[in-house]
Amino acid sequence: MKTILIFGITVITSNPLLAESTRQLESHEHGVGQLEVAIEGQKIAIDLHAPGADIVGFEYVAESSKDRKAVDTAITILGKPLDLFLISSDAKCSVMQAAAKLESDDEHDEHDEHDEHQEKSAHTEFHASYILNCMNIAAMTEIKFAYFDLFPNAKELEVQMISDVGAFTFEIEREEPTLDLIGKL
Repeated sequence: MKTILIFGITVITSNPLLAESTRQLESHEHGVGQLEVAIEGQKIAIDLHAPGADIVGFEYVAESSKDRKAVDTAITILGKPLDLFLISSDAKCSVMQAAAKLESDDEHDEHDEHDEHQEKSAHTEFHASYILNCMNIAAMTEIKFAYFDLFPNAKELEVQMISDVGAFTFEIEREEPTLDLIGKL
């Protein structure tokens, strides 16, 4: 029998709408990222997608040393999920895996609706994946999103979550950066 974690990751990654937004980076909305979360037992799988403009303030391919440094710094920050998503220390969560990268759509050339992309038309999107292990998952009653403090251009995260209890969707906004997990684990 497949576990709900594998099922959750499969559902999240096989969703045609999510796959389409991954293939066509230009389909994202500035200020809005996506977060998929699958929870089973002590394991939490998290997948984050955010426009380059939200994370580093631009979406063109970094060429200057200043821009490359901004991208490198962002990837370092994105590689630390417990600094982005604050969970009660009572949950005793640790990072099993963390990976962050910048994806770009270099072949994108028919994008006319954003003036800021006229000189350099490639879109970029940050993608991060995490696996956490929480020894006391019952103590995880909420997630506070320090993500918004670390990335001032980010305004909202659209969250899809699957757990032993069911599937949920949330919109977490900068003004109210807390996800209530009571009754959802």
